[in-house]
Amino acid sequence: MTSLLQRTVLFADLRGSTGLFEKLGNAEAASVVTQSVALMAQIVGSCGGQVVKTLGDGLMAVFEQPQGGIEAADEMHESLDRIVAGAPQSGTRRQALKLQVAMAHGEVVELNGDCFGDAVNVAARLLDSAGDNETLTTQQVLDGLDAEHRSRFRSLSKLQLRGRQEPVQVYRLDARRFGETVATLFEGSVPMPAPDGIRLAWLDVTRVFAGVDLPAVLGRSPQATYCIDDTRVSRSHARVEWHGGTFQVSDLSYNGTYVRFAGRDEVIALRRGSCTLHGRGVICLGASPTDPTAPTVNFDVLSFQDTEPRSTD
Repeated sequence: MTSLLQRTVLFADLRGSTGLFEKLGNAEAASVVTQSVALMAQIVGSCGGQVVKTLGDGLMAVFEQPQGGIEAADEMHESLDRIVAGAPQSGTRRQALKLQVAMAHGEVVELNGDCFGDAVNVAARLLDSAGDNETLTTQQVLDGLDAEHRSRFRSLSKLQLRGRQEPVQVYRLDARRFGETVATLFEGSVPMPAPDGIRLAWLDVTRVFAGVDLPAVLGRSPQATYCIDDTRVSRSHARVEWHGGTFQVSDLSYNGTYVRFAGRDEVIALRRGSCTLHGRGVICLGASPTDPTAPTVNFDVLSFQDTEPRSTD
């Protein structure tokens, strides 16, 4: 029987399970992944949702209202931490397994226990743009929340999702209830002045981003904030934003994003992860800085006070 329903569609996916199998072996890794997916399904039910199907290392679920989906996403992130905490080799598990969640709200077609429709397609594509331990949603999900819960979301502007002609307004759920996953090479206790902007330069295209200009999406799509025309660059490849008092770059791609700071040989490889940007360096999209042909964006974190005239007294 076919039914047309208004539903919040949630996709959740565990990433990093392949590395987990390599590090822990088939039996233990399979146990961790199976336990994690089963717990996520249990959470869906406890939050008033329905699991439509499991998808390898993740699942698809629907909720009558957005609030249930948000509660489930929060609990999933917290529960994944509880699964790995305190267990043997928990550090390995915690490092390997990351959870991405994406939600959209709208009309769905329910047929023979499965669901179809634009909201399903948007949520599935939005999952591709989620970083490690992130929950992404659409405007329609926010419209169904109360003011308190809407305040937990931050706009990521519009993203070009695969298979859609029009970009979609996307929001990220504040991660206050689970740990941050941002990597940084900056060490030391010397206080640094708060940066005011960040300059990005690719070939002859140089732009400075600050304040309302952020977040900035780097990608091949003409709708990207900073368009980089190279076949190795995804349509929405990476995101530069101001978060927690620092500039951060987050990988959104399949081919990875690579960061190298000026004066350092080490390359940070981001696979759906994030990195704090400081000083100067390069961001390479889809290829490592060791490849001389890599699409390379030079970055320079700016303090505008350095450009102000000073007294000669």
